[in-house]
Amino acid sequence: MAQIYPFKAWRYNPERVAIQQVVTQPYDKITPEMQAKYYESSPYNLVRIILGKRLPEDGKTENVYTRAAASFQNWRQTGILQRDTEPSIHRYSQTFTIPEGITGHPARIERQAFIALGRIEDYSAGVIFRHEQTLAKPRADRLDLLRASRAHFGQIFMLYNGAGKVDAALESQADPDIEVTDEYEVVHRVWRISDAKVIASVQTQMHDRKLVIADGHHRYETAITYRNERRAEADTGSGRAAPYDSVMMTFVDMDRKGLVILPTHRLVFGLPTFSIAEFQAEAQNFFTLEEVDAGINAVGAAMMLLQASQSGTAVLAVTSDQAFLLHTPKAAGTSLFSGISPRQRALDVVRLHKCLLNRILKISDEAIRDQENVTYCREAGEALSQVRSGKVQIAFLMNPARLEQVSDIAFAGEVMPQKSTDFYPKLLSGLAIYALE
Repeated sequence: MAQIYPFKAWRYNPERVAIQQVVTQPYDKITPEMQAKYYESSPYNLVRIILGKRLPEDGKTENVYTRAAASFQNWRQTGILQRDTEPSIHRYSQTFTIPEGITGHPARIERQAFIALGRIEDYSAGVIFRHEQTLAKPRADRLDLLRASRAHFGQIFMLYNGAGKVDAALESQADPDIEVTDEYEVVHRVWRISDAKVIASVQTQMHDRKLVIADGHHRYETAITYRNERRAEADTGSGRAAPYDSVMMTFVDMDRKGLVILPTHRLVFGLPTFSIAEFQAEAQNFFTLEEVDAGINAVGAAMMLLQASQSGTAVLAVTSDQAFLLHTPKAAGTSLFSGISPRQRALDVVRLHKCLLNRILKISDEAIRDQENVTYCREAGEALSQVRSGKVQIAFLMNPARLEQVSDIAFAGEVMPQKSTDFYPKLLSGLAIYALE
């Protein structure tokens, strides 16, 4: 039973700041270069709260989290941020172009969604489902920020099946309350909706929906931990909902257009003994292997992978001067998947990890989690550039996971390996803020 609530959001005051200068990508997508750019754009850019700069002298009483909390309090007190006067939900649209090298989509797409509070549920309740594993370090980081600021600055990206009915109920001919174009030329528009009848209709339609986390697993699990901490502190036994029982979510209908998953390519580096000849020989035990044009570009790679996927898993392995298409998995690799469900075995990323990374290159799951020998890249062109320049030893280019694979695995109570999905575009942070106090 998904419980959805309107809320009085805190927003940037357009009379004090330009929204273009203060919103950011989600914290985990902010590179050091982006962080520096955000810092320069405005003294009120949200990066100072969600991903502030760490200083050598930081300690228990003065650190990145205490500075974030102080900035949030100051911006509210001085009018940089102002609170809505009425509880609302928010229609949210994103108009975007698919990045180069991804085929099968029109050039320009609009994705519809809405922002509201969602009641936090344990996974065991069968209301909210995850599809990816999380790591302890990011969870701890987000928990420290939440404890200090007592606010949520970005939304959990949630998927549901709604047949377009909620989107239709939220349609409006009015001008958006917020319109901003991000660094990826994605146009974000937000409409505040306070009509009680519309809100009640949305709540009713969402009541029986099951939700799948697309992005924000670490922040969601952080919200669960924080809720449990606050409940233990309160120990009132009243059973009444408190602000910490909910988290800000963006809901996207899986039955509508605009849901795009990008591949996340794997880049391998730092192996003391790497031989492409040995890799080629061993890979043939698990896949049909074809040598292809070593100078293939990003678009050509995407088209080749898409076509090869008709026979099952397809991976393009590229070194500085060679390229190999690995496709049509062989039975020899069956023993590597003991205890793994058929749903998981059908995932390209699982076969890549088990056969190529673990078995052939001898990279452990722990090393992969810690990114000791494997890093990740969304753009195929960037992956090709890094391997051809010698920065990495071998690049594995992949097809994206399919939406039905994500939902099937989530609803089955299973999880995909880390960095298996990359939903595009991301939800901007700073469009609305949910303060618990």
